[in-house]
Amino acid sequence: MKKVISIMLVLVLTFSLAACGKDKNNAKNTSTKSDTTETTDKTETTTPEEPKKPVSINVTTTYAGNDGNAQNFQDAVKAWEKETGNKVNDSSATSDETFKARVLADFEAGAEPDVLFFFNGVDSNTLIEGNKVVSIDEIRAEYPDYASNMKDAMMGASPVDGKNYSVPVNGYWEGMFVNKTVIEAAGVKIPDATTTWDEFLEICQKIKDAGFTPIAASLATVPHYWFEYSIYNFSEPNKHNVLANEVSDKQGEAWFNGLSDIKALYEKGFFPDNTLTGTDDDTVQAFIEGKSAFLIDGSWKVGGIEGLTDKVDDFTVTYVPGKNTRKSTDIIGGLSSGYYITRKAWDDPDKRAAAVDFITYMTTDELVSKFAQYSATALKNGVTVDESQLSSLAQDGIKMAAGATSMTGALQDLIPTECRVPVFDGMPNLVSGTVDIKDAIQQVLDLLAAR
Repeated sequence: MKKVISIMLVLVLTFSLAACGKDKNNAKNTSTKSDTTETTDKTETTTPEEPKKPVSINVTTTYAGNDGNAQNFQDAVKAWEKETGNKVNDSSATSDETFKARVLADFEAGAEPDVLFFFNGVDSNTLIEGNKVVSIDEIRAEYPDYASNMKDAMMGASPVDGKNYSVPVNGYWEGMFVNKTVIEAAGVKIPDATTTWDEFLEICQKIKDAGFTPIAASLATVPHYWFEYSIYNFSEPNKHNVLANEVSDKQGEAWFNGLSDIKALYEKGFFPDNTLTGTDDDTVQAFIEGKSAFLIDGSWKVGGIEGLTDKVDDFTVTYVPGKNTRKSTDIIGGLSSGYYITRKAWDDPDKRAAAVDFITYMTTDELVSKFAQYSATALKNGVTVDESQLSSLAQDGIKMAAGATSMTGALQDLIPTECRVPVFDGMPNLVSGTVDIKDAIQQVLDLLAAR
């Protein structure tokens, strides 16, 4: 019996060794029947991951027209499309009151984009209140690293609930751009940090006497820069962007006095002849062509001017002359816009991932540095800018912003678009005397109170 068991063990061991040898041979020869069968079995039991299908997302931003970053945006979009295989349907437009109204109307009609670059002040209140856009907190619950390169405290929290909804790119400052050839031809000096409002008026009169238009501005379409600084001249850095409650209170008086100063500038003939009817593009072009001396605009206009002329050295930017307690170096600026993901896109699984990826791509340190350059950002690491590669105008912008004694947010960001109508849309009526300024202010306050 022992011999039988021993023989059986030997046979089992022999067959096992033979099988091992066969497996080794099959491993070397991948064309054997055994290997083919094994591969077939694996194929039957394993489901390969389906390749992601390209996604088209609808995007609306203010990177258009004369915006200095319009080309940067277009280049970045093309790069993202190439990298991901996705497509962007871009409906960007120049930032103005019409743009804001169009965006809000699109949401009302259910035709909102998937990704929106929009304002984060009261202009976006209806979007937050209507659950039309997604908070950063909700996005991070699924994508923890979303906007992790940004300082949360600087991202522009919503006035509605104090939460962040948008991811900012480039911030802004508002300053007074100067056509140096006009200044030289008129025989006057460029206003600086010490120039007072009365001295500015004298400079404007000399420019007018020399046959030029002192101030390039369309009060018909872009009145808000003069609205801001003229009112700021009767307020203080920590009180400028505070809403008035009554026409007769301190802020109400600042509004009245500031708007009255704009009316006085109009009556002196310091604005273009077509200021009540012409477009912003008209007045900017006149400024570029050397017909006007001064243009109040935002930091984005640096790139706009660079794109409109090959004589950028003929331009500089300085402070808007101050009045009363406001120093000329007290300027308006901040981070007022950013990228939103709409609820409509978030609820679509394919678009959700694409929207997150698109914004993440557009807000990397590298791209934000490229877009911001000489303006504010929320980047934790700050921007990386080689000033030697910037134009003289851009360098002047950096110096101007660096010399600011304070920076306060824009008052208009606290006033919903529809509530600004009596003053913004009605500016031609105010400066021409058709509508009483105090009546217009009261209309704004009534509209605010009715919300």
